[in-house]
Amino acid sequence: MKLLAFGEILWDVFPDKKCIGGAPLNFAAAAKQGSEAYILSAVGRDPLGEDALTFLKDKKIKTDYVGLSSLETGKCLVTLDQKGVPNYDLLSGVAWDEIEGGPKEAFDVFYFGTLALRSKINLKTVKEILKSNTFKEIFADVNIRPPYYSSEILAFVSEKATVLKISDEELPIYLRELGLPAESSYKNAAKLITKTFNNLKLVIITLGEKGAYVYDAEKSLEYSCDAVKAEVKSTVGAGDSFSATFICEYMKGSDIPTCLHRASEIAAFVVSQVGAIPDYPEDLKM
Repeated sequence: MKLLAFGEILWDVFPDKKCIGGAPLNFAAAAKQGSEAYILSAVGRDPLGEDALTFLKDKKIKTDYVGLSSLETGKCLVTLDQKGVPNYDLLSGVAWDEIEGGPKEAFDVFYFGTLALRSKINLKTVKEILKSNTFKEIFADVNIRPPYYSSEILAFVSEKATVLKISDEELPIYLRELGLPAESSYKNAAKLITKTFNNLKLVIITLGEKGAYVYDAEKSLEYSCDAVKAEVKSTVGAGDSFSATFICEYMKGSDIPTCLHRASEIAAFVVSQVGAIPDYPEDLKM
């Protein structure tokens, strides 16, 4: 199975360290456990860009579609106040804001999220990819990062995806932006979303420590899974690893309860580690 993830590669830059990230990168890193994972992005011709490419190659994420840009590599500047509370400055006008080109081969799954679509260039690129290629599944991740979202972008990803993933925290904003009534439960909301966007096969709602929920629109069936218990060290990347594991299992033909359980296991392992892209033990590899 071949998977192509589209979007941001960036570094979280702290006063004393830097950490690579970006939802598509986290997703691809987890997906390569069960697929041949590529990322379509861009980095700068600078030290951070070189470090990013080295990291991708070390993690065996295919870099065939990572462009080199005259813009600087994406960064999120992280500063801490006197109480240790972080403040994030996600820089604009960076390499991943100008991702161009598209796949030259067939892929089974195309993944993209809302953050990368803050750029008109990226939105145009994704539209061309979806027009020119046929994928078995299109996985859209709703990543609401103020001010980088809009009703138009949320509607676009919902109209193009076959699988939509959203967190319970982002759900009220998503519904409000699309002019959909605020539902009393996430279950009702999932059904409402599939009625509004009938291209969607599955809606996945992650519920943090309460687990996850999936609504299968084709079969009108609901599935839930409790979160796997873990000692939480960092939640960064947990949702991305959950998404990647779920879709890899789904593409293998696993039933949805199995997909949910395996995704929850991987997410639990990620939160028990420091860093969004840990090395997985053999018993967790797909």
